[in-house]
Amino acid sequence: MSDKSVDQSTIKMIKKAKSDGIETVWDRLAAQEPQCGFGQLGICCRNCNMGPCRIDPFGDGASHGVCGANADTIVARNLVRAIAAGAASHSDHGRGIVSTLLASAQGHAPDYPIKDEAKLKALAAEYSIAVEGRSVKDIALDLAGQVLDEFGTRKGFLQFVNRVPEKRRALWNSLDITPRGIDREVVESMHRTHVGVDNDYVSLILQGMRTALSDGWGGSAIATELSDVLFGTPSPVKGTSNLGVLREDQVNIILHGHEPTLSDIIVHAARDPELLKEAREKGAAGINICGMCCTGNEILMRHGVPVAGNFLQQELAIVTGAVDAIIVDIQCIMPSLPQVASCYHTKIISTSPKAKFPGAEHISFDEHNAMNTARKIVRLAVENYSNRSPEKVSIPSDQMEYMAGFSVEAILEALGGSLNPLVDAIKSGSIRGIVGVVGCNNPKYKQDYSHLTFVRELIKNDILVVGTGCAAIACAKSGLLLPAAASEAGEGLRSVCRSLGIPPVLHMGSCVDISRIMQVAAAVANVLGVDISDLPLAGAAPEWMSEKAVSIGTYVVSSGIFTILGTIPPVLGSKNVAGLLTSGAEKVVGAVFAVEEDPAAAALLAINHITAKRKALGLG
Repeated sequence: MSDKSVDQSTIKMIKKAKSDGIETVWDRLAAQEPQCGFGQLGICCRNCNMGPCRIDPFGDGASHGVCGANADTIVARNLVRAIAAGAASHSDHGRGIVSTLLASAQGHAPDYPIKDEAKLKALAAEYSIAVEGRSVKDIALDLAGQVLDEFGTRKGFLQFVNRVPEKRRALWNSLDITPRGIDREVVESMHRTHVGVDNDYVSLILQGMRTALSDGWGGSAIATELSDVLFGTPSPVKGTSNLGVLREDQVNIILHGHEPTLSDIIVHAARDPELLKEAREKGAAGINICGMCCTGNEILMRHGVPVAGNFLQQELAIVTGAVDAIIVDIQCIMPSLPQVASCYHTKIISTSPKAKFPGAEHISFDEHNAMNTARKIVRLAVENYSNRSPEKVSIPSDQMEYMAGFSVEAILEALGGSLNPLVDAIKSGSIRGIVGVVGCNNPKYKQDYSHLTFVRELIKNDILVVGTGCAAIACAKSGLLLPAAASEAGEGLRSVCRSLGIPPVLHMGSCVDISRIMQVAAAVANVLGVDISDLPLAGAAPEWMSEKAVSIGTYVVSSGIFTILGTIPPVLGSKNVAGLLTSGAEKVVGAVFAVEEDPAAAALLAINHITAKRKALGLG
């Protein structure tokens, strides 16, 4: 089992799953092997009914699809479709948050008062919306309306592009990849990849970049900024992580998915005195709300709610036998959950009309009647507590404290209100550079191993790490989100961390919150008067698996940041596409991808890149 994870609670639950006769993600991966080699190389196409077609990578068989598309076209089309799906996922999340803000401003969602009025007014100013002498609801109404326009085509460019350094904006304009509208770019990508449309791999990749930028500087940024307005801008908070946060004597509810609209209100509902009384009447000592994946990140950084784990632990949480309900919304939710839950007492409750799960109980979540719906859901979990089978309960003792909630505003506050101390630390070499470590778990790789090995090598070399998503949860479980972890850092970074009382790895939120990282990168570049591509920065997704990660990586590279992937993307079937992404893009957007499965070697790539950027800036 030790080849599957570095996390002891995961290993224990994999063993229990096997003993209980439960099939997990690792079992299903083994059943798929050997996986399709054509698919791994990206050279299969099923975009029309003349196919499916595949290209012979050895040159002995078919060199073109039925329509005449070659490997370059097929690989590029597949990549762009993945980017479009990822951008659509993050951006639809953002649209949901805007809709909630609009309903709140109209008085139709009374359970969602605006928590950060200062941020609301700051965003309104970016959109040239008057704030003086106006009510918060009127400002919010105008802001929601203008943000909804970002999804269409009328405006012609996304508002948050104005946050990008001038040199980068000029480059995007020269390449014609400035994102014009979120939905427009997704639709155009799907159109271009239809049979008989765009056949040029360079043209296709450029459209993929524009679509990804509509995610990173559009949909994701919107989701982050307006979530802060509605639910509060995160500030440093402490909590605990890993499966050991489950409680044998309490009603355990896991919130899993990505949208804080649901999870935030459930946290409040679980504190309802009437529901707590009902839980005690059932014999429970209380109601224990825990997070999983990015919903976990949303509520841990705003409420200090325990996080039970990351992507590969969702089935294993059920295997503990102690989870009374898993409440899910969208994204990264395994369809296997109802099947696993059928062997225990756990209820799987789906809540989004966009995500139905056969075998789950569906309760449509309505933001207009949020608290009543949330109470109904929590009550189902409370009532299910008495159905536990004590002989099936086995909760690992493993848990770790964390410090999270480093929003851009929190970082600025820690630095005294200005980025200048951070810039000075970079100039002096106390912090040699910054690397954003993000992304998923992937069962093809030992869970968390690549994240942790990569991160530890970086901080040892005085490189500050900022993390989001499942990568951040991996760091939380291993203690790297604690100020005490500075003892593992190099002398310079250790000194900075101790002076500010911060960890060497800063938790910045969920997947959409990578937009926070981009905002800091743009702000530092503006302070120094350079392009983002000139900075000693890098990005990495050591264990990525989803289409969202494809979009993220593409908008990070398109923004000028060298990005390392720890799992191999399906592009190697085209030497031209692979060459453009890993080499040629340097001359186009000032950054490239690198692929390195060995996390220690990947860390060396990041260190060498940062060293070269420092030298070019004259920092040594």
